[in-house]
Amino acid sequence: MPEIAILDERDLRKCVALDNDAVECVENCFRALAGGAVVMPPILRLDIAEHNGELDVKTAYIPGVDSFAVKMSPGFFDNPKLGLPSVNGLMVLLSARTGLVEALLLDNGYLTDVRTAAAGAVAAKWLAREDTRSVAVIGAGVQAKLQVQALTLVRPVEQVRVWARDTSRAEQCAAQMRDELQLDVSTAPAVSQAVDGVDIIVTTTPSVHPLLRAVDLSPGQHITAMGSDAEHKNEIAADVFNVARYYCDRLSQVRVLGELHHAIVAGVCGADDTYPELGEVVAGNHDGRCSTDEITVCDLTGTGAQDTAIATLARQRAQSAGLGSAFSTG
Repeated sequence: MPEIAILDERDLRKCVALDNDAVECVENCFRALAGGAVVMPPILRLDIAEHNGELDVKTAYIPGVDSFAVKMSPGFFDNPKLGLPSVNGLMVLLSARTGLVEALLLDNGYLTDVRTAAAGAVAAKWLAREDTRSVAVIGAGVQAKLQVQALTLVRPVEQVRVWARDTSRAEQCAAQMRDELQLDVSTAPAVSQAVDGVDIIVTTTPSVHPLLRAVDLSPGQHITAMGSDAEHKNEIAADVFNVARYYCDRLSQVRVLGELHHAIVAGVCGADDTYPELGEVVAGNHDGRCSTDEITVCDLTGTGAQDTAIATLARQRAQSAGLGSAFSTG
């Protein structure tokens, strides 16, 4: 039996960073999704309500890629009270030819963090105005900083506002961004004040009640909503669909668990209404932003294809760098 490569978070941080290569990797993944040949089953999710926890399992096969990933991603949102991270997890990389396990990526959620932030950059690259300079981040977790970091790769961001329910966490997040990204970062006491007049809004919370309403928005803004990855999560009020042009990562998925799901339940959108996927824009099959004044929304629920793409990149780079250890099952 072939040996299995074992890579821990330290190894993976050495070979994959949130950089232009990661953004290109995820962008190519969106392009592949638009081609129609990617095999990607629905997300499997286990809820553990008494501990405010969940487990998502995602996978996908991308034709032409020799391996595919199966990712297990737990999110236990009371963990910070215990001094633990909310999100961790791992990926298993298998051969697309034989099904044999090739690598175990013990990333503690790091690769998911990178590919999620990179997806936000891809959305902004294709849907936000090119002269974007200001960003509002709703939430103060890991993705808040990473989403802004990713945006600086595709837009000339200068100013950031942060809002979070916990004002101390918002201040800590803002200070970290000031130190690490060298940007003008401040906090806001309310969502409406955070988003007032900014160019890009990124929602990064596990909220179960809408935080952003149509009345809060201004012409020309772009919204990347990436917190709603389960049926009960909801960051965007249904009335936003009346004023914005809507895009998503996977239409069949967002109808079930994205922001679109809540707009359908509210009766603002029809269950069979069709909307463009971001990959169709990247592939040139659908228009992106059509004017400087329109408001755009991209609903990112995360796809198994992104996990296969980033895991494959990590494995290739680890092999080239001689990172990790080997484990024999024979």
